[in-house]
Amino acid sequence: MPAGDVMPSEARTYTDSQTGASVRQLTDWRAHSHHLYFTNDGLWDAGRRLLIASERNNCRNLYSVDLAGGDMTQLTDFPPGAAPSLLTTFANPARSEAYFVADGRIVALDLNERTQRELFRAPQGFLCGNLSVTADGQTICHVIRQDLSARIRTDLQHGYVGFVETFEARPHCVVLGIPAAGGPPRVLHEDDCWIGHVNTSPTMPDRLTFCHEGPWNRLQRLWGLDIATGEAEPLRPQKPPEAIGHEYWFADGRRVGYHGWLDEKRPVWGFVSFDGSGRREWPLGCRSMHFHSIDETLFVGDGGKDIPYLLLWRLREGNVEGPRRLATHRGSFHTQILHVHPRMFRDADGRLRVLYTADHNGYGNVFLVDVPEWDALPVHEAAAK
Repeated sequence: MPAGDVMPSEARTYTDSQTGASVRQLTDWRAHSHHLYFTNDGLWDAGRRLLIASERNNCRNLYSVDLAGGDMTQLTDFPPGAAPSLLTTFANPARSEAYFVADGRIVALDLNERTQRELFRAPQGFLCGNLSVTADGQTICHVIRQDLSARIRTDLQHGYVGFVETFEARPHCVVLGIPAAGGPPRVLHEDDCWIGHVNTSPTMPDRLTFCHEGPWNRLQRLWGLDIATGEAEPLRPQKPPEAIGHEYWFADGRRVGYHGWLDEKRPVWGFVSFDGSGRREWPLGCRSMHFHSIDETLFVGDGGKDIPYLLLWRLREGNVEGPRRLATHRGSFHTQILHVHPRMFRDADGRLRVLYTADHNGYGNVFLVDVPEWDALPVHEAAAK
């Protein structure tokens, strides 16, 4: 199907048999569909439409879902065999445009007209990483990594093949600021170590976070960067056996949430301000692979591979309570696009919802669950002990 085609709604709403929460399944196709990476806001058109990716018709393309009616508009027209990096697509917060990586290029996509323009091409010997857009919509922040594929076999999207080897090789990486309107990039930061997860503050155009990639307990993971000065500092200092990661911005754009382990048996969740101040952490009764929240009052975890539920915790009078079961996902986590990757947000009507991907029927599909009152949700057994 070509770009511009509109497909009728595939949405259906059901009540989760384990939790009683209302769940809306947005996609239903015998091919994988998924939402964007959990740190990337896929909402646009004032929150009325959502960007997703789908591999239907044996092609990987971007789609826009009308959240009210459920119909889907195809936005790109990649042929079979093409491999654009759509998981890390990022919507511009200031205009109806989104950016993705394809064939070593950063492509700008007009979400209304569905036209494309090339903004950047990786120099020879480098690979494109993830990207993010500053709060004013003017700059795409992007990391490129030295290509070591001639000596290290990698397949990071399907089982983290070559993950440790790439970390140990210390590839040269460069964080770039690329004008969204077009023009030459500016070097923001570079180092001889593997850099990833470049995430811009949703409210401060001069701040971003990045990470040093690799085994979490063998590095200093979480860093903050002043875009204007290029000054980089650790946000949450760590030392072995601590393992901290999967950082994300709160909606205020000034605080960064994260999770990890103080050691193998002590999972934690916490947050820190953009300047490294105000750090707070709490122990958790059970683990998850990814967490997300709007602020510190309520946060969601994916349960990881061993717990088939979205889990909720809340902060009350300085103490963390929970978890409570929010929805049953039964996700396999088999590849990157099949990670559950929960993302909490308020929709155009102000409802608190969690967006996630799950493949309990064999194919990845995109789901939304409404967050009910805390007391209406069942206690997860780990919290009851």
